[in-house]
Amino acid sequence: MRTSHSSLLAVGLAVCACAVLLTPSAAPAQPIEPIRHSDTTAHPDTSRDRASGRRRSGTPLSVTDAIQVALEESYSLRDVQLDVRNADARIQSAWGRLYPQLDATGNYTRNIRTANPFAGSDVTGLFSGGGASEWVTFNEQLRTDGNPNPDPITIEEFRRRQQAGRREAGITPGSGGGNPFGVANQFTGALRLRQTLYNGQAIAAVQGAQTLKDLNQTALDRQKRVLVNEVRQAYHDALLARAQIDVARQGLQRAQETFREVSQQVSAGTVPKSERLSAEVERANRETQLVQARSDYASALDGLKQTMGIDADAAIQLTGDLEADHRDQYAEVSVQSAVDRALRNRSDLERARLNAELQEVRKDTEQARYFPTVAAVANLSMSGRVPSDRTSVISDPTDPFEFDTRTRGVFADSYWNPSLSVGLELSWNLFDGFQRRSSIQQQEVAVQRAELQVSQLRQSVRIQVQRALRNLEAARQRIQSQSTNLETARTNYRFAQQRLGQGVSSPFRVREASRQLDQSRLNYLQAVRDYMNAKSAFETAVGQPAGVPDAASFETARLE
Repeated sequence: MRTSHSSLLAVGLAVCACAVLLTPSAAPAQPIEPIRHSDTTAHPDTSRDRASGRRRSGTPLSVTDAIQVALEESYSLRDVQLDVRNADARIQSAWGRLYPQLDATGNYTRNIRTANPFAGSDVTGLFSGGGASEWVTFNEQLRTDGNPNPDPITIEEFRRRQQAGRREAGITPGSGGGNPFGVANQFTGALRLRQTLYNGQAIAAVQGAQTLKDLNQTALDRQKRVLVNEVRQAYHDALLARAQIDVARQGLQRAQETFREVSQQVSAGTVPKSERLSAEVERANRETQLVQARSDYASALDGLKQTMGIDADAAIQLTGDLEADHRDQYAEVSVQSAVDRALRNRSDLERARLNAELQEVRKDTEQARYFPTVAAVANLSMSGRVPSDRTSVISDPTDPFEFDTRTRGVFADSYWNPSLSVGLELSWNLFDGFQRRSSIQQQEVAVQRAELQVSQLRQSVRIQVQRALRNLEAARQRIQSQSTNLETARTNYRFAQQRLGQGVSSPFRVREASRQLDQSRLNYLQAVRDYMNAKSAFETAVGQPAGVPDAASFETARLE
């Protein structure tokens, strides 16, 4: 009886084991899915998410397109461009101190009451004679006109007859006592022309403004090269982040398949429940990795957009791939040749040299304060004294008792008087409390500091080039190493599949080999990314224009 029960138990275990071994497994029967370069962050197992991902894919963008957009839209580049425009304006301003200066002035005064300049003096009697001189002249003419019986008249009669003549002409006699020197309206207009003949500070300022423009232009050239390098690196980082999404997605698929298979084995009683718990933990970790990979990719795209200077909400689709083309391009470049190239082409080094020249110009500007300034000047003015009542009384020269009136216009010649003068101006500060000497000493220090910065930057450029070459060579070697490792991982995966087909391995071993293959691919892509960034950094370090490979111009020598 005991023997029959044991036989039945053995047969049952054998049947269960055969059922487990004959259960089909989807994962090992097919090769792993290759890494796809897709910008969508949607889940691959739902058609709705795939459609949404296509809608969000955005505008295709290559690395060349990204560079072109950045050169147009980058905030940092536009800020430096404003410096160049500002330098142009400063040049015009500096020249303006040497151009002719033309000033116009004018004023109008309304005299409500004008003081009599002769008030309180006996001279006022000259203006209160009441026509006595005219009376004397009239009687003298009567005596000398050939009349044998002249009949001179008294002054009272003379005045009476004059008043009668004014009344007949319609002229109302004034009340008298007014100020004969007062004019109600006074106008003044003037033009002043000044031409600088010599101004040492102004001449030095023009030279300094031009040097500043050249300095800002070199800063713009350097910023363009730095920006191209930053865009390339941001683009490469985004490509790597996109590849990490694919790796994490495939890892999650394998973890889900492992969980299902382990659950079947636990149900069959061939493995303990702890194995299912481990598989469940692995699946949750893979889900977390995928979520983090998608977040990292979104952050990488945001960083690329910020570097390019485009709107953060702009939808873009990266069309590039991580490929290490022309890996031998700079393999035999000598350090000295690269350093010499950088010293000739680096815009920031040229900018430092121009800064030293600018400090020299500013020193010359301070020294020019010891010299005078000479200018030619010309002044043209027009003054007008226009009374409110422009009506005047006219007497007949042949008859002192006949009168008439005349009204003149505002611009009558008798009211306006021009004035013109020319001359030279000389201004020379002979003593300013030693301020000029102190300013010159300060500028001498500034010149020495600028020259020191040039020397320091030359050393820094040399170190940067050497470091860039080392990084480039190290990245090239990493690609070679990871390429070999990737081939080994592929061979291991192929052997695992063959062993599974021969029944000497398990699906879990095949999936582990698949995970190692994907990780090897990711490591290889990281090495490629590092090489592409190192290559861009080297071209930036030597001051090479963006997108213009020119390895043939370097002297070649194998890097030690």
